[in-house]
Amino acid sequence: MQTVKPVRLDPRTLEPFNAYTHQAQTEMEQTLHRNRPFLWSQQLPERAQNVARGQVVAQFEDKENGKSVNDIPDGLIHHWRATVFIPGADMKSTVALIQDYDNHKNVYKPEVIDSKLISRHNNDFQIYLRLLKKKIITVVLDTDHEVHYRPAGPTRWLCLSYTTRIAEVENAGSENERVLQPDSGYGFLWRLYSYWRFEERDAGVVIECRAISLTRDVPFGLGWAIEPIIQKLPKESLINTLQATRQALHAPTRPDASHDSHSSPSSDARRNSRGNREIAPD
Repeated sequence: MQTVKPVRLDPRTLEPFNAYTHQAQTEMEQTLHRNRPFLWSQQLPERAQNVARGQVVAQFEDKENGKSVNDIPDGLIHHWRATVFIPGADMKSTVALIQDYDNHKNVYKPEVIDSKLISRHNNDFQIYLRLLKKKIITVVLDTDHEVHYRPAGPTRWLCLSYTTRIAEVENAGSENERVLQPDSGYGFLWRLYSYWRFEERDAGVVIECRAISLTRDVPFGLGWAIEPIIQKLPKESLINTLQATRQALHAPTRPDASHDSHSSPSSDARRNSRGNREIAPD
Protein backbone atom coordinates (compact mmCIF):
# COMPACT_ATOMS: atom_id res chain seq x y z
CA MET A 1 0.00 0.00 0.00
CA GLN A 2 1.23 3.46 -0.84
CA THR A 3 2.02 5.76 2.06
CA VAL A 4 1.95 9.54 2.35
CA LYS A 5 5.46 10.88 1.82
CA PRO A 6 6.85 14.15 3.20
CA VAL A 7 7.25 17.02 0.76
CA ARG A 8 8.75 20.50 0.78
CA LEU A 9 7.06 23.65 -0.38
CA ASP A 10 8.49 24.59 -3.75
CA PRO A 11 8.84 28.29 -4.63
CA ARG A 12 7.06 27.45 -7.89
CA THR A 13 4.05 26.49 -5.79
CA LEU A 14 4.18 29.53 -3.51
CA GLU A 15 4.53 32.14 -6.25
CA PRO A 16 1.08 31.66 -7.85
CA PHE A 17 -0.52 31.49 -4.40
CA ASN A 18 0.98 34.86 -3.51
CA ALA A 19 -0.29 36.27 -6.79
CA TYR A 20 -3.76 34.82 -6.10
CA THR A 21 -4.03 36.35 -2.63
CA HIS A 22 -2.74 39.69 -3.91
CA GLN A 23 -5.42 39.78 -6.59
CA ALA A 24 -8.10 38.75 -4.09
CA GLN A 25 -7.08 41.48 -1.65
CA THR A 26 -7.12 44.08 -4.41
CA GLU A 27 -10.63 43.06 -5.45
CA MET A 28 -11.85 43.07 -1.84
CA GLU A 29 -10.41 46.53 -1.24
CA GLN A 30 -12.14 47.83 -4.35
CA THR A 31 -15.53 46.77 -3.00
CA LEU A 32 -15.10 49.26 -0.15
CA HIS A 33 -14.98 52.16 -2.59
CA ARG A 34 -17.81 51.19 -4.92
CA ASN A 35 -21.54 51.31 -4.57
CA ARG A 36 -21.77 47.64 -3.61
CA PRO A 37 -22.97 45.87 -0.47
CA PHE A 38 -20.35 45.69 2.27
CA LEU A 39 -21.41 42.13 3.03
CA TRP A 40 -21.29 39.22 0.60
CA SER A 41 -24.42 37.85 2.30
CA GLN A 42 -26.38 40.90 1.16
CA GLN A 43 -25.54 40.53 -2.53
CA LEU A 44 -28.35 38.03 -3.20
CA PRO A 45 -31.81 38.10 -1.53
CA GLU A 46 -31.94 34.31 -1.07
CA ARG A 47 -28.52 34.27 0.58
CA ALA A 48 -29.48 37.13 2.88
CA GLN A 49 -32.67 35.31 3.88
CA ASN A 50 -30.81 32.09 4.67
CA VAL A 51 -28.35 33.97 6.87
CA ALA A 52 -31.16 35.85 8.63
CA ARG A 53 -32.83 32.50 9.41
CA GLY A 54 -29.71 31.36 11.26
CA GLN A 55 -27.90 29.29 8.66
CA VAL A 56 -24.13 29.33 8.35
CA VAL A 57 -23.91 29.79 4.59
CA ALA A 58 -20.68 28.72 2.88
CA GLN A 59 -19.55 28.79 -0.74
CA PHE A 60 -16.51 27.57 -2.60
CA GLU A 61 -14.96 30.25 -4.77
CA ASP A 62 -14.43 28.23 -7.92
CA LYS A 63 -16.42 26.63 -10.67
CA GLU A 64 -15.70 22.90 -10.62
CA ASN A 65 -17.86 20.90 -8.24
CA GLY A 66 -16.49 22.31 -5.00
CA LYS A 67 -12.87 21.32 -5.71
CA SER A 68 -9.88 23.53 -6.28
CA VAL A 69 -8.88 23.62 -9.94
CA ASN A 70 -6.22 26.29 -9.70
CA ASP A 71 -3.45 25.19 -12.02
CA ILE A 72 -0.36 25.55 -9.84
CA PRO A 73 2.63 23.20 -9.64
CA ASP A 74 2.42 20.56 -6.90
CA GLY A 75 -0.20 22.42 -4.86
CA LEU A 76 -3.83 23.40 -4.43
CA ILE A 77 -5.44 26.72 -3.57
CA HIS A 78 -8.64 26.52 -1.54
CA HIS A 79 -10.89 29.57 -1.38
CA TRP A 80 -14.01 29.51 0.77
CA ARG A 81 -16.44 32.12 2.04
CA ALA A 82 -18.84 31.73 4.94
CA THR A 83 -21.16 33.99 6.88
CA VAL A 84 -23.29 33.86 10.02
CA PHE A 85 -25.73 36.21 11.74
CA ILE A 86 -25.58 36.42 15.53
CA PRO A 87 -28.80 37.96 16.88
CA GLY A 88 -28.45 39.91 20.11
CA ALA A 89 -24.70 40.43 19.68
CA ASP A 90 -23.01 43.82 19.39
CA MET A 91 -19.81 44.88 17.69
CA LYS A 92 -17.88 45.58 20.88
CA SER A 93 -18.44 42.12 22.38
CA THR A 94 -17.88 40.38 19.03
CA VAL A 95 -14.52 42.00 18.33
CA ALA A 96 -13.47 41.60 21.97
CA LEU A 97 -14.15 37.86 21.80
CA ILE A 98 -12.14 37.36 18.63
CA GLN A 99 -9.26 39.51 19.89
CA ASP A 100 -9.04 37.47 23.11
CA TYR A 101 -6.42 35.21 21.57
CA ASP A 102 -5.27 33.67 24.86
CA ASN A 103 -8.78 32.23 25.15
CA HIS A 104 -9.05 30.80 21.62
CA LYS A 105 -7.95 27.41 22.93
CA ASN A 106 -11.19 27.31 24.92
CA VAL A 107 -13.55 28.92 22.42
CA TYR A 108 -12.39 27.05 19.34
CA LYS A 109 -11.43 23.64 20.74
CA PRO A 110 -10.80 20.92 19.74
CA GLU A 111 -9.29 22.39 16.57
CA VAL A 112 -7.29 24.96 18.54
CA ILE A 113 -5.19 23.04 21.07
CA ASP A 114 -3.26 26.03 22.38
CA SER A 115 -3.30 29.78 21.77
CA LYS A 116 -1.28 32.76 22.90
CA LEU A 117 -1.12 36.48 22.29
CA ILE A 118 2.51 37.28 21.46
CA SER A 119 2.22 41.05 21.08
CA ARG A 120 -0.29 43.82 20.46
CA HIS A 121 0.04 47.37 19.21
CA ASN A 122 -3.35 49.09 18.96
CA ASN A 123 -5.26 46.97 16.42
CA ASP A 124 -2.26 44.96 15.21
CA PHE A 125 -1.59 41.56 16.78
CA GLN A 126 0.93 38.76 16.62
CA ILE A 127 -0.47 35.44 17.84
CA TYR A 128 0.41 31.78 18.17
CA LEU A 129 -2.01 28.88 17.61
CA ARG A 130 -1.44 25.14 17.85
CA LEU A 131 -3.95 23.53 15.51
CA LEU A 132 -5.30 20.00 15.25
CA LYS A 133 -6.34 18.69 11.83
CA LYS A 134 -7.96 15.27 11.97
CA LYS A 135 -9.48 13.43 9.02
CA ILE A 136 -8.24 9.84 8.64
CA ILE A 137 -4.78 11.32 9.25
CA THR A 138 -4.12 13.42 12.37
CA VAL A 139 -1.86 16.45 11.96
CA VAL A 140 -0.76 18.98 14.60
CA LEU A 141 0.53 22.35 13.42
CA ASP A 142 2.33 25.17 15.22
CA THR A 143 1.30 28.42 13.54
CA ASP A 144 2.21 32.10 13.93
CA HIS A 145 -0.10 34.79 12.57
CA GLU A 146 -0.17 38.52 12.02
CA VAL A 147 -3.62 40.04 12.47
CA HIS A 148 -4.70 43.57 11.55
CA TYR A 149 -8.06 45.22 12.34
CA ARG A 150 -9.47 48.49 11.05
CA PRO A 151 -12.86 50.20 11.17
CA ALA A 152 -14.77 50.61 7.91
CA GLY A 153 -17.51 52.86 9.24
CA PRO A 154 -19.54 53.43 12.42
CA THR A 155 -20.94 49.87 12.43
CA ARG A 156 -18.34 48.00 10.37
CA TRP A 157 -14.93 46.43 10.95
CA LEU A 158 -12.39 44.62 8.78
CA CYS A 159 -9.76 42.10 9.78
CA LEU A 160 -6.88 40.51 7.86
CA SER A 161 -5.10 37.52 9.37
CA TYR A 162 -2.27 35.62 7.70
CA THR A 163 0.21 32.98 8.75
CA THR A 164 3.90 33.83 9.05
CA ARG A 165 4.93 30.33 10.10
CA ILE A 166 3.34 26.89 9.84
CA ALA A 167 5.32 23.95 11.21
CA GLU A 168 4.14 20.37 11.58
CA VAL A 169 4.60 18.76 15.00
CA GLU A 170 5.58 15.12 15.28
CA ASN A 171 4.46 13.17 18.36
CA ALA A 172 2.69 16.22 19.75
CA GLY A 173 2.30 16.27 23.53
CA SER A 174 4.73 13.43 24.12
CA GLU A 175 8.31 13.32 25.38
CA ASN A 176 9.40 12.78 21.78
CA GLU A 177 7.63 15.86 20.43
CA ARG A 178 9.51 17.45 17.55
CA VAL A 179 8.61 20.62 15.66
CA LEU A 180 9.63 20.39 12.01
CA GLN A 181 11.03 23.20 9.92
CA PRO A 182 8.38 25.37 8.25
CA ASP A 183 7.36 24.33 4.73
CA SER A 184 8.40 20.74 5.34
CA GLY A 185 6.43 17.67 6.38
CA TYR A 186 3.27 16.43 4.70
CA GLY A 187 2.04 19.75 3.32
CA PHE A 188 -1.52 19.59 4.64
CA LEU A 189 -1.41 23.36 5.27
CA TRP A 190 1.32 25.64 3.98
CA ARG A 191 -0.36 29.07 4.06
CA LEU A 192 -3.61 30.52 5.38
CA TYR A 193 -5.03 33.98 4.73
CA SER A 194 -8.32 34.98 6.37
CA TYR A 195 -10.31 38.10 5.51
CA TRP A 196 -13.05 39.05 7.98
CA ARG A 197 -15.91 41.54 7.76
CA PHE A 198 -18.17 42.47 10.65
CA GLU A 199 -21.32 44.57 10.52
CA GLU A 200 -23.71 45.42 13.32
CA ARG A 201 -27.22 45.39 11.87
CA ASP A 202 -30.75 44.05 12.46
CA ALA A 203 -30.24 43.89 16.24
CA GLY A 204 -27.19 41.64 15.89
CA VAL A 205 -23.87 41.19 14.13
CA VAL A 206 -23.11 39.57 10.78
CA ILE A 207 -19.68 37.93 10.56
CA GLU A 208 -18.20 36.95 7.23
CA CYS A 209 -14.89 35.28 6.47
CA ARG A 210 -13.02 34.43 3.30
CA ALA A 211 -10.32 31.84 3.85
CA ILE A 212 -7.66 31.22 1.22
CA SER A 213 -5.25 28.39 1.95
CA LEU A 214 -2.42 26.56 0.21
CA THR A 215 -1.82 22.83 0.50
CA ARG A 216 0.02 20.10 -1.34
CA ASP A 217 -1.69 18.43 -4.25
CA VAL A 218 -3.14 14.92 -4.10
CA PRO A 219 -0.71 12.26 -5.36
CA PHE A 220 -2.14 9.59 -7.59
CA GLY A 221 -3.41 6.66 -5.56
CA LEU A 222 -3.44 8.50 -2.23
CA GLY A 223 -6.72 10.36 -2.51
CA TRP A 224 -8.25 8.15 0.20
CA ALA A 225 -5.70 9.45 2.74
CA ILE A 226 -4.97 13.01 1.68
CA GLU A 227 -8.08 14.33 -0.03
CA PRO A 228 -10.31 14.38 3.08
CA ILE A 229 -7.89 16.52 5.07
CA ILE A 230 -6.99 19.02 2.36
CA GLN A 231 -10.29 19.24 0.47
CA LYS A 232 -12.97 18.96 3.18
CA LEU A 233 -11.27 20.47 6.22
CA PRO A 234 -10.95 24.05 4.89
CA LYS A 235 -14.73 24.32 4.63
CA GLU A 236 -15.42 22.46 7.85
CA SER A 237 -12.90 24.53 9.81
CA LEU A 238 -14.42 27.77 8.57
CA ILE A 239 -17.97 26.73 9.43
CA ASN A 240 -16.91 25.41 12.84
CA THR A 241 -15.16 28.69 13.61
CA LEU A 242 -18.28 30.72 12.89
CA GLN A 243 -20.50 28.35 14.84
CA ALA A 244 -18.14 28.44 17.84
CA THR A 245 -18.08 32.24 17.72
CA ARG A 246 -21.86 32.35 17.74
CA GLN A 247 -22.02 29.92 20.66
CA ALA A 248 -19.39 31.84 22.64
CA LEU A 249 -21.34 35.07 22.29
CA HIS A 250 -24.33 33.35 23.97
CA ALA A 251 -26.66 34.44 21.20
CA PRO A 252 -29.40 31.89 20.37
CA THR A 253 -29.97 30.91 16.78
CA ARG A 254 -33.25 31.47 15.05
CA PRO A 255 -35.89 28.70 15.59
CA ASP A 256 -35.36 27.07 12.20
CA ALA A 257 -31.56 27.17 12.37
CA SER A 258 -31.05 23.87 14.16
CA HIS A 259 -31.83 21.90 11.04
CA ASP A 260 -29.31 23.91 9.01
CA SER A 261 -26.37 24.15 11.37
CA HIS A 262 -24.68 20.80 10.81
CA SER A 263 -23.10 19.19 7.80
CA SER A 264 -22.37 15.61 6.88
CA PRO A 265 -20.00 14.21 4.24
CA SER A 266 -22.95 12.80 2.30
CA SER A 267 -24.70 16.17 2.17
CA ASP A 268 -21.42 17.82 1.09
CA ALA A 269 -21.10 15.35 -1.76
CA ARG A 270 -24.67 15.92 -2.90
CA ARG A 271 -24.25 19.67 -2.99
CA ASN A 272 -20.75 19.65 -4.49
CA SER A 273 -21.95 17.36 -7.28
CA ARG A 274 -24.32 20.12 -8.40
CA GLY A 275 -21.49 22.51 -9.13
CA ASN A 276 -20.42 25.78 -7.49
CA ARG A 277 -23.47 26.44 -5.37
CA GLU A 278 -23.90 27.96 -1.98
CA ILE A 279 -23.85 25.47 0.83
CA ALA A 280 -25.99 25.88 3.92
CA PRO A 281 -24.92 22.95 6.09
CA ASP A 282 -27.57 20.35 6.80
